[in-house]
Amino acid sequence: MGGIGKTTLARVVYSQMSPHFEGKSFLADVREVSEKCGLVSLQKQLLSQILFDESFNFFNVHEGKAIISHRLPHKRVLVVLDDVDNLQHLKCLVGRHNWFGVGSRIIVTTRDEHLLRSYQVDGVYKPTTLKANDALHLFNLKAFGCKIVPKEDFIELAKHVVGYAGGLPLALEVLGSFLCDRDARQWTSAIERLERDSNKEILDRLQISFDGLEEREKDIFLDIACFFNGEEKDFIMKVMDGCEFFPDIGIDVLIKKSLLTVNKYNQLRMHDLLQEMGRKIVREKSVDEPGKRCRLWVEKDVYHVLKTQTATIMIEGIIIGNEREMSETLTLSRDAFLKMKRLRLLKILCRSNCCDLTYLSNELRLLDWMGCPLRSLPSSFKPENLVILLLPYSNIEQLWKENVLLYKLKVLNLEGSENLIKAPDFTTTPNLEILDLEGCTRLVYVHPSVGVLTRLKLLNLRGCKSLRSFPTKIGMLSLEKLILSGCSKLQSFPEIDGKMECLLELCFDGTNIKELPSSMGNLGRLKVLNLKDCKSLGSLPIKIGMESLEKLILSGCSNLKSFPEIDGKMECLLELYLDGSGIKELPISIGNLSSLVLLNLKDCRNLVDLPGSIGGCKSLKSLNLSGCYKVEYLPENLQQIEFLEELDLSETSMTKPPLFIFQFKNLKVMSFNGINRPSSKLQKHLPSLLKVFQRERTNSMALMLPSLLGLSSLTRLNLRDCNLFEGDIPSDISRLSSLRHLDLGGNNFISIPSCVTRISKLDFLRLSDSRALKSLPELPTSIGGVRINGCPSLEIVANPSKVCNSSYYSNIVGVNCFRLAENIDALTLLKKHLKVFGNSRKIFDIIIPGSEMPEWFSQQRGESWIKIDLPLEVRNDSQWMGVALCCIFVSDDASRDEDLMCRAVIHSGYSRQANCTQSNFQGRNPLPVDSSGWNVNYHFEQPVMKDHILIRYFSRDKLYPVSLEENFGERETNNLWTTDCLDQECHQLELSFTDPRSVEVKKCGVRIMYERDLEDIEQIKELHSSQCCANFEDIQQHFVDDGSIGKGSLIKRKRNMYEEMDEGPQPKRMQKNFNSIMGRLGKKH
Repeated sequence: MGGIGKTTLARVVYSQMSPHFEGKSFLADVREVSEKCGLVSLQKQLLSQILFDESFNFFNVHEGKAIISHRLPHKRVLVVLDDVDNLQHLKCLVGRHNWFGVGSRIIVTTRDEHLLRSYQVDGVYKPTTLKANDALHLFNLKAFGCKIVPKEDFIELAKHVVGYAGGLPLALEVLGSFLCDRDARQWTSAIERLERDSNKEILDRLQISFDGLEEREKDIFLDIACFFNGEEKDFIMKVMDGCEFFPDIGIDVLIKKSLLTVNKYNQLRMHDLLQEMGRKIVREKSVDEPGKRCRLWVEKDVYHVLKTQTATIMIEGIIIGNEREMSETLTLSRDAFLKMKRLRLLKILCRSNCCDLTYLSNELRLLDWMGCPLRSLPSSFKPENLVILLLPYSNIEQLWKENVLLYKLKVLNLEGSENLIKAPDFTTTPNLEILDLEGCTRLVYVHPSVGVLTRLKLLNLRGCKSLRSFPTKIGMLSLEKLILSGCSKLQSFPEIDGKMECLLELCFDGTNIKELPSSMGNLGRLKVLNLKDCKSLGSLPIKIGMESLEKLILSGCSNLKSFPEIDGKMECLLELYLDGSGIKELPISIGNLSSLVLLNLKDCRNLVDLPGSIGGCKSLKSLNLSGCYKVEYLPENLQQIEFLEELDLSETSMTKPPLFIFQFKNLKVMSFNGINRPSSKLQKHLPSLLKVFQRERTNSMALMLPSLLGLSSLTRLNLRDCNLFEGDIPSDISRLSSLRHLDLGGNNFISIPSCVTRISKLDFLRLSDSRALKSLPELPTSIGGVRINGCPSLEIVANPSKVCNSSYYSNIVGVNCFRLAENIDALTLLKKHLKVFGNSRKIFDIIIPGSEMPEWFSQQRGESWIKIDLPLEVRNDSQWMGVALCCIFVSDDASRDEDLMCRAVIHSGYSRQANCTQSNFQGRNPLPVDSSGWNVNYHFEQPVMKDHILIRYFSRDKLYPVSLEENFGERETNNLWTTDCLDQECHQLELSFTDPRSVEVKKCGVRIMYERDLEDIEQIKELHSSQCCANFEDIQQHFVDDGSIGKGSLIKRKRNMYEEMDEGPQPKRMQKNFNSIMGRLGKKH
């Protein structure tokens, strides 16, 4: 790509290295000079520069080649050929290695990587666009003559221009020079002009690469620039192939010329300025009348053409609604596309209305119409050239009223078209590769011809809940994935006709099938078989031996009583899910699964034990037996599994686990949650039994724990509801140097065992539902989070400002801790924390009972959302610490699977583009703040009977992930939206709490925090405890009576995304590139 700095880098290297060579030559603009003056002039220039101005008289390139190869083979030279675009340039100017002396270096800059590869050069270096920090420095040098923006009123303007340039050095230099010595008003005007018309000098330089393309390559480039930038490569290839643009070679050429890139998601990307250059080329075909252009993508141009009916035969592609609000409806006339006889590409992405459409071009290759209002496509439409037909969420009842020829059709998507009753006859679509009918809820019948589509790769019928029949035999030779998930009325599995050797994934979960056919054995390459929640499935084939199978899912198959013998070794099987099934035992042949990594037997209530052969599963890393309450013992052979990392024995009857499991040196996660009690699923159906269990729990047998020293890799240990007292915790738990997460909730502790406070790396401690717990001691300095929900006796937290010491994310969650709320004030606790830890604390949460919002929160609203203005230049205020938010909430129904969430959105000023990781937000250029820092997401598992207060603090760098030093010179990289934030003028912050039916957010507030807000902490006490805890005794008795206390964690984090990612400043890009090239040059020839 032009303007990326190839020549600049070459000149720097040449300047630095040339003194170390006997001769040197820098041939600039080789492409242009050779076109104007010929290669002979360049050969003479090369010889003259190296041989010190000797005159050479030759008149053709062959003589020149002979002289160069004869005169220079003993000289150690440095030669730079700049802007080469033809192999003849290399052949005639530098030939081969033997033309020059040992140790010589030849540097070539070109826009065409393929040219270098085909000439078999020794190495290729591909420059990249500048990082944001380096781009800002370069722009500042050109605009202000220094690296730092000297005036505050230019900071946002400078960053906006840098964002527009997209890291392209050419654009940064041109724009910086243009804006130099101009005032802020002129800058603003120039930026507004850039939004409409890009800088001509930049685009003209970029167009040189476009002009050198073949016609088909130009067509591909313009289609991507106007319609497909960022789309999947495979999708674009299908469309371009249907247009007969030969994309296999064409797209490769564009990539090699750096006009396109392919990212890790296999998407084709084009630099913003290259895209703008391509669109400029299209616009210039007809500046004043868009109906005469070949491609239309701008909303006002499209609507002008449709409204004034000025379309012409020139139009080949249209996209409608890419900038349109989805709430608006587009009304199309019957003859909207009548004049567009050559229309190849049509994308309608907005809500539309059209009673009847009379015409669609027969040249269409792509028809993408989201929510198409038509019941069927026009009868005059002959889709013989159609390659991709996308009509998701449409009103289509039947595609065509009669069969049509669709030999070129490769993709058909009618997802969510709920009115579709009948799928078409597929005998006329022999080349179909993808068929997606997911969510067509009225579809009853699929034509049998689908079973013989030999090129079909994906068939998706997920959620077709009315589908009763499927072809009795299928023989789709190319099929890779078959999805029938959620087809609840489908009762039979089709016979496999022949060997479907390409089938990799088969999803029949949620169907009503009763058995699998014996022909399943023909699926020799099947990797995933999903039969989850097939409640009617009573048996599997007597023997199962699909040798390529990697994942078998039988979760929730409650009618399945036995698992078949393993026929052969099934050496590829990695994951086996039998959780919630009705199996009573595992076959002895389970030991043949030598590669099995995961075995999930959770809630297998009929399972009594494991076979001794389980020791043959040598690769097993995860074994889940939770809820298998009939299991009392583990086989001794289990100790043969050396690599076990996760072992869950929760809700089993194993009160005295075997000693060998405490010697698993690789074990990272171990759980005994609720051992020797009914499973959680049974509890839901046996409330009376649960009450008895709660009353008699203290008399039941406690879990007996031996020494834990053998668990040297353990990171998570769950001892919840194990009837433990202080003395039951082995003292050597303090020596588990890897332990980070410990759950001791629901036990009988009055105080925390001292050995727990000495666990050096403990990050999270859960003590929820510890009814007897009265005090919380000072915890390890590593602690980041504490859960003390439902601890009715808890009154004291020792040194509360140091309870959580993690430098990144810390929290104290004490829901329904009413006595504690009498002795602790959430706001004071927040301030003490910040006083101790300063702004190193990135995020801090507190939840305790409370009904009054402190007046300290200067902006309050009696609803679940609030929007505040951010002070001007707040990011430059050294006293500014961050933002504190608060809400008062209550939840009266724990049975609902609902969350209390807070979502933060930053509203910016003008911005060219905001590429955010989240969507569906409102406002001008809004930026959702990244989920690793701002999402407050708590899930309730039992009633929160009284008002509670939630306070969360965010440090300043959660809003502005750009350091203040050097006016945003160095950037932090732990925020997903950092790149966009650099280009924003952020002026408003919006906070909104979700308000599901079971959670009521009564009030919310926010305060911009400064260091002065931490002064006089002891004098700022809010009156809250008497109001929030007036009925404490009644509330406590309510929990005791209904058995809520001790039943499980009251509240839990659903995500743990708060590990700090410390990354140093980005290295200077130019120096990095220079060092890379110099390192290559330093290698021996």
